[in-house]
Amino acid sequence: MLKRIVLASGNAGKLREFSQLFNSWDIEVLPQSELGVSDAEETGLSFIENALIKARHASRISGLPALADDSGLAVDALGGAPGIYSARYSGEGATDARNNSKLLEALNGVEEARRSASFHCALAFVRSFDDPVPLVCSAQWRGRILDKPAGEQGFGYDPLFFVDSEGMTSAQMPRELKNRISHRAQAVAAFESMWREMMLGAHLAK
Repeated sequence: MLKRIVLASGNAGKLREFSQLFNSWDIEVLPQSELGVSDAEETGLSFIENALIKARHASRISGLPALADDSGLAVDALGGAPGIYSARYSGEGATDARNNSKLLEALNGVEEARRSASFHCALAFVRSFDDPVPLVCSAQWRGRILDKPAGEQGFGYDPLFFVDSEGMTSAQMPRELKNRISHRAQAVAAFESMWREMMLGAHLAK
């Protein structure tokens, strides 16, 4: 049976990636903008906390089950920064270009061996805004930060995030490759397994 869920995100890049990742599912994923859901205030201290805040907010307003993602970049030499502040790293009115510039400034003089980093993605799914047992999963994708951007694909910090196993940045990867190995792809795969277990349990309980 087709399920309708709301995707709690206003980020155009994330919406594109999620639409591709969920393309083969028997789920209708609706962006929150179509349902009049505004962005939630992200007051959590971790990716998982913020994902739950956004999922509950979207479900409360839309009346639908909601899936939320909170993701970002953690650079080891910067103590995990920008972390949960990745999207607004450069302050009010932050853009991808400004965030990338600030990151390069912060890593100025840091040698290549110490520029390791990871993309993190936390997913939270709630059947209702007060769901006491939300589905939560997370994944990370290891790489390192270059000293200048490379590639035109993707969004955010993708042009600076170099994946050694592929010999290219996330922004240089073909869409099909990124959608198979990225932090978001890994988190969606984990969520799919949890989702199918939940649906099977609901079916057996009837």
